[in-house]
Amino acid sequence: MWKRWIIGGNQGLKRLAIGQVHKVRGYSTKRDDFPTLEGHPAAQTHAEEAATSQRRVQQHATATTTTTTQAQPLTKEFQIYRWNPDLPNQKPFLQSFFVDLSTCGPMVLDALQKIKAEDDSSLSYRRSCREGICGSCSMNIDGLNTVACLKPIDSDITKPTTITPLPHMFVIKDLVVDLTNFYNQYKSIEPWLKTKKGAEDGREHRQSPKDRKKLDGLYECILCACCTAACPAYWWNPEKYLGPAALINAYRWISDTRDDYTKERLQAITDDDMKLYSCRIIKNCTAACPKSLDPASAIDKMKMMDRFSNYDENK
Repeated sequence: MWKRWIIGGNQGLKRLAIGQVHKVRGYSTKRDDFPTLEGHPAAQTHAEEAATSQRRVQQHATATTTTTTQAQPLTKEFQIYRWNPDLPNQKPFLQSFFVDLSTCGPMVLDALQKIKAEDDSSLSYRRSCREGICGSCSMNIDGLNTVACLKPIDSDITKPTTITPLPHMFVIKDLVVDLTNFYNQYKSIEPWLKTKKGAEDGREHRQSPKDRKKLDGLYECILCACCTAACPAYWWNPEKYLGPAALINAYRWISDTRDDYTKERLQAITDDDMKLYSCRIIKNCTAACPKSLDPASAIDKMKMMDRFSNYDENK
């Protein structure tokens, strides 16, 4: 519980501080700047941080070019977790890299790409779409689990940015973790539509807009594992507890009115108390989700559904 308060409090103070800076400098609010992101607080915060950092970089470039003939680099330190399985006797360590922000993109993934291309090609990490859709580049950045392609670089050059693998996961190399157990648990909830009869028109199972809206906040999960790696219950029982990511996807199919196996799906995740009821609603998962989803709420709703179904059976 205290972790949720600390994370939520820090994020609130950060948003307040950024808002005050924008007010003093005459910047518009994030609702005005990013109207398409309304309702997605994590995305709004990331966009606002990226815009603020970019302004800082541009202001630095303008200031240096007006006072000197050659622009001075805006150098940022990145401390990156390194471990090579081919060197088993060497303990993991943090390696410092220095990046000129004026020649780098705005996101942490851009910095990693630049470091790999120009400084050390042996640096290992996952990445793919670069647009916050595939979930490949999940890692821990400055103490918070997120995806590197959506995390803006902190342009404050007085402090380094620390990048480590997702916590409580087995490391394969550098920032790459073993997600075998994570994907097996996702597979166990059978994440596909299951029906007892074919579609009426023989083509597709139709759904009303009202029923489709029930899936909002569920189907957007990108399986980045940020929530699962932030969950204390999962740290304690990763073999038995399914974790927030698998469970929010289970609820996505339980909530789908086109699916005919709602009861069986719920029974499958409650036949062993550890699969669902290990969750203590700490809400680290909700705080960590880069897509502003709420796995804790989905888990709590499934618990209520299970209790009500047991009550009806015992009447």
